[in-house]
Amino acid sequence: MSAEKVLETMKKVGKPMKSAEIATATGIDKAEVDKIIKKLKQEDKVFSPKVCFYQAK
Repeated sequence: MSAEKVLETMKKVGKPMKSAEIATATGIDKAEVDKIIKKLKQEDKVFSPKVCFYQAK
C-alpha cells in the first residue's frame, strides 16, 4: 500500500521531509503523497515539526 511506503520512507530518512521529497523518494505522484500525508496525520502516525515538513512519529 502507498501509505505504508510513504511512512516507511519517512522512518528510514529520520528527519522532516517535504512532500515533494517524499514523492521523489517513493516514486509516488506528489498529489497522491499529499493525500496520504493528510490521512497519516489524521491517524496520528506523522506530525509536522515545521510548516510544509512532515516526519513519522
